[in-house]
Amino acid sequence: MAELITFIVLGLLALVSALMVITRRNAVHSAIWLVITLFAVGGIFLLQHAEFLFAVQIILYVGGITVLFLFVVMLVDIDVQLKQARFARQWQLALVTVALLVAQLIYAIYNHGLGLNLPSRPMVPAPPQNTQAVGMALYQNYMLPVEIASILLLVAMVGAVIMAKRKLE
Repeated sequence: MAELITFIVLGLLALVSALMVITRRNAVHSAIWLVITLFAVGGIFLLQHAEFLFAVQIILYVGGITVLFLFVVMLVDIDVQLKQARFARQWQLALVTVALLVAQLIYAIYNHGLGLNLPSRPMVPAPPQNTQAVGMALYQNYMLPVEIASILLLVAMVGAVIMAKRKLE
């Protein structure tokens, strides 16, 4: 019962904070709400016994991507952004999109999920130590692609720092 209550609380926190991300006008406030959203989703991963996804969520997304967003916010000239035209006049398109999404959700709920093609049970049972299994697969079977990806990410980070430094000079 406690696990269900925790899941509901984390789900509601993720939904509310995600809504706050897209409704805040201040980009820094949006980034802070994004951190809360990502922590809540990480908690849901942990409740589902997906420890590796939890660790990736916290380390990569909360730690890395959000810091990157904040750097971009700090580098962008806010005064220029405030003078540019906003998308506030497209509320009709947003209303039609929301209506279509609500209609799809009602259809799925009405048909008890029959049109969603959801499997009745997991296709492959999770190993008892899924974090260890993922680690073994990544660093034994797929070591070369992981190392190539890490080098590409390092080169991209160095390039971004060099480009930002040139732009500031």
